[in-house]
Amino acid sequence: MRLRLVLSALVVALLCTFGVVPAQARPGDGGGGGPAPDRVTVGERTYIADDRGRATQWRGFDLSDKGHRGAEAFADIHERDLREMAARGFNLARLAFFWDDLEPAQGRYDRTYLAKMRRILDWADRYGIKVVLDAHQDIYGPHFGARGIPDWATRDDGLPFEPIPGDWFSEYFEPSVQTAFDHLYNDRDLRTAHARMWTTVAATLGRHPALLGYDLMNEPFAKFLEGEDLPTAASRFEATQLTDLWNRLADAIRLVDRKSWVFVEPTVIVGLGVPTTLGHIDDPHAAYMPHFYETAMESGADYDPNGTFIAAYEAAISDYPTRNRMPVIVGEWGTSPAIPHGAQFINDMTAAMSRFSSGWTWWQWCLGNGGYCNLDPNGNWRPNAELLSQPYASATAGNPLAAGYDPTTRTYRLTYTTRRNTDGPTEIVVPESVYPHGYHVKIDGPRASRNDRGRTVKVTTHARPGTAYTITITP
Repeated sequence: MRLRLVLSALVVALLCTFGVVPAQARPGDGGGGGPAPDRVTVGERTYIADDRGRATQWRGFDLSDKGHRGAEAFADIHERDLREMAARGFNLARLAFFWDDLEPAQGRYDRTYLAKMRRILDWADRYGIKVVLDAHQDIYGPHFGARGIPDWATRDDGLPFEPIPGDWFSEYFEPSVQTAFDHLYNDRDLRTAHARMWTTVAATLGRHPALLGYDLMNEPFAKFLEGEDLPTAASRFEATQLTDLWNRLADAIRLVDRKSWVFVEPTVIVGLGVPTTLGHIDDPHAAYMPHFYETAMESGADYDPNGTFIAAYEAAISDYPTRNRMPVIVGEWGTSPAIPHGAQFINDMTAAMSRFSSGWTWWQWCLGNGGYCNLDPNGNWRPNAELLSQPYASATAGNPLAAGYDPTTRTYRLTYTTRRNTDGPTEIVVPESVYPHGYHVKIDGPRASRNDRGRTVKVTTHARPGTAYTITITP
């Protein structure tokens, strides 16, 4: 309560400075960019529901420009990125922004930076794409030669830092970096500044119609205590400091935006198939946004089709969101799509995520022949990357029971039952790259009508709640 009172006072002063009215105070709007989203829980799976009560699914990409800052921030992100993304059937972008750019000096927020974020949201809205704002950090921030948390919010206690060329992730284990994270989580003034940053973002952008929600911090890390290995340190950190951090930042956002989703991440240990020990996030619109990377592949190895990585991850990932009835969207996954087993990797990963999540964003949308870019310099799919474009039900007017795509036969099948308090048709995206010569649609179930527009199949049902339907799409 004391934190909330302090934050409330800070918010009033901050918003007066920016000339921004808190979103919940505006007449006719609750602050989240429209009617409050809710959730649809079917068995062990929970989906974000749209404003018509339909269970949603998401496919998309991360948008990130780490190479430009200051006046050049976001220079590598263009309107055509959103336009092309939508044209290929995708509906979600996870947009990385950097606290060090947003607040270069303590208490001085860069309104031009916020305006650039709004412009990208405007582009997304123009093409029907929703956005998750990702407070991105790598190796804490610029004090350690990276991006994320500002210099003025970095306290390393004078400990040394040695860059590790070719193994950037190992820099997280430098005592100076771990100490900086510990101060961020524990020092009262830094905790307040971190919360105030999110209140500023939510107050400025929380009403935008393209906004789906906020990813509170990318890949959080922690200080190891004496004698701890990585799994032990991650378990302690998730159960204590990280749970507290997510609840604290969610509270800061709710001062000005009551309805957008807040996405929380576990530590990267989840990639080893270790279940998270995160505690309960006391927020009505909290969702889970883990990352899905394989350690050996991150170090340059090819995908092993006979490996156990996906099975271990899938077995570990679902317990926490199932217990807490949280939607799951994988915030990052990917590799160089041109690796020898790239096609099998993409097909296996997308099939797994269809089983345990309601969406994903690939790292990242960009042009180039290297890295994880999905497009070549001419804007065409890189080898195997076209397999990312698959049919999916962007909105299901009922309870999804089963859905899947077989890339061998190019067959998509969705089974669901109708539900009360759901309006609008079921909408299935049918990408042109999958069905260049058209497609057939078969509907099993009574009293259904179909309306195809562009590359979306819309099916409206007219039966009582609980009626089962199966929609099958083939070339």
